[in-house]
Amino acid sequence: MTSFEPDARIADNVARVRAEIAAAAARSGRTADTIRLVAATKYVDASLTRPVAATGVLDLGESRPQEIWSKAPELTDLPIRWHLIGHLQRNKVRRTLPLVTLIHSVDSLRLLDELQSEAARIERVQTILLEVNISGDATKTGFAPAEIEAAITAAAACDHLQIQGLMSMAGLDTDAATAQRQFAAVRELRDRLQTNVPTNVSLAELSMGMSGDFREAIAEGATMVRIGSSLFEGLL
Repeated sequence: MTSFEPDARIADNVARVRAEIAAAAARSGRTADTIRLVAATKYVDASLTRPVAATGVLDLGESRPQEIWSKAPELTDLPIRWHLIGHLQRNKVRRTLPLVTLIHSVDSLRLLDELQSEAARIERVQTILLEVNISGDATKTGFAPAEIEAAITAAAACDHLQIQGLMSMAGLDTDAATAQRQFAAVRELRDRLQTNVPTNVSLAELSMGMSGDFREAIAEGATMVRIGSSLFEGLL
């Protein structure tokens, strides 16, 4: 294997995934430019993250804050927008906040308070999504659907946080039809809530769908899909 093969393989994988996103969007009467590809780079180190960004995918998602801490300094020459897509512990907020564009996984009122406090301390407005545990899986984090309205109210009172929408994952070991029903439930929840949200809240973004179920998520209105393993097919 030459040193050029991983870069070429990643470029081919990204092109294929983009084509699949476009096809899924078209089936739903949408265009590909309404869906943002967030590359989940949790599987790889900085040397394989760089060729993803070289394809023009500059929204990169990590599940663990420590991975952002490690990779961001190695990739400062690229205009990457880092997304935290996994659970964020409150004791990791201070080191993480200056590095991230969007936090998808705000899953508790205590985390909201910590984010507000730290964002105020460093004088920035942090964009966030509220995570919905739509499947009810005990192993997953996130607000229960019945808790989201109260979470929105609490977040709206935080002048250093800007809610942009909701994030969710399908349940473990669900088939495509079940995943699509769960994504539909998130969209319906968003649609109900956005008729009466505070003026400083937007619910425009729906971060739903990963490598195995992004087509179903797009069918139900996802505006961001978090895709990892499909981008590194043939390399892992």
